[in-house]
Amino acid sequence: MTTSATTEPIVTPPGLAGVIVAQTEIGDVRGAEGFFHYRQHDATGLARERTFEDVWHLMLHGELPEGERRAAWAAEVAEALVIPAQLRERLIAVMRASGGADPLVTLRTALSAYGALTDDRPLWDSDEQTKQRAALRTAAVVPWLVTAAHALANGREPAAPRPELGYVGSYLAMLTGSTPSARHVAALSRYLVLTIDHGFNNSTFTARTVASTGTDLTSCLVAGVGALAGPLHGGAPSRALDALDEIGSVERAEGWARAQLAAGQRVMGFGHAIYRGVDPRSELLKETAIELGGPTAELAVAAESEVVKVLDEAKPDRPLRANVEYYAGVVMDACGVPREMFTPTFACSRVVGWTAHVLEQSHDRKIIRPGSRYVGPLPDAVSARPV
Repeated sequence: MTTSATTEPIVTPPGLAGVIVAQTEIGDVRGAEGFFHYRQHDATGLARERTFEDVWHLMLHGELPEGERRAAWAAEVAEALVIPAQLRERLIAVMRASGGADPLVTLRTALSAYGALTDDRPLWDSDEQTKQRAALRTAAVVPWLVTAAHALANGREPAAPRPELGYVGSYLAMLTGSTPSARHVAALSRYLVLTIDHGFNNSTFTARTVASTGTDLTSCLVAGVGALAGPLHGGAPSRALDALDEIGSVERAEGWARAQLAAGQRVMGFGHAIYRGVDPRSELLKETAIELGGPTAELAVAAESEVVKVLDEAKPDRPLRANVEYYAGVVMDACGVPREMFTPTFACSRVVGWTAHVLEQSHDRKIIRPGSRYVGPLPDAVSARPV
């Protein structure tokens, strides 16, 4: 990385691990402490005690809404969830043309179309009120886009939003076709609040990098979706549940874990790039899974203990514990979310974090433009001459 033409280049570690690239007021992850927060609030405490809408307000406006402001904000969100019929029809036409692709792939295309159809303007030229309004409305359309994509891919007509059920309830209703129970809304709300933001993860950094160009908000979010779609990022919850399917019973858990290690495979659902012990998100989702009950939750809890024993034996110098993906899949499955919709559901929460970061980045008028170190063949004398 080079800070200017006159300074010495700084060679960074692979993946920019441990490199601070910007300042933020949105939140932080303290991996060594097993703790993360949104602004000045413990994120797991928010997931237990506040609604998704409350935390959304915190991310965008810097404070939790109380009293009349809380009711007014909930009404703003409900209004934003309503998509005009003509706009829905045009977006459905775009999604039909995608040919029943993966919902996250379709989201990328549909979100881009949404920006064009709503005349999304460059952040560089927008005032704060315009940016705030765009952030709310664009994030609010994502649950409908992913559920509509899923419906179309399965030969059904998309359901309309149910704003009276709130952000989480409306999402579950559109996805499942029925009014969700209060316990399922509460459980999924915990997951969504826990995954709104998590430091400068890959998709958030990607969205901020694009935002630094001054482009429109939608372009930033499309880039974020592209990053989230990668199996090393947003695809992990379904893979962790697939691992539980492979295990099948607690008696097979130890052998399964040993076989994964012997084959040099990653033990899905365990370990994290930042946390060096307990993932606080996993702890709350484990509690939530137990509350929801069912054979999958019972297997997950019992298998976790067996897998941890094997990992402790194999890697005594680095404790690998269940991460957020391990219990996220269990919770979403119990709430009626199909496996292929795990990552799109993740997108429905993370898009709120992206918008907060994009707006914060838009206040910095400098483009993100790192350098690189050339390691290819040396140029010959002719091609190396200045032009």
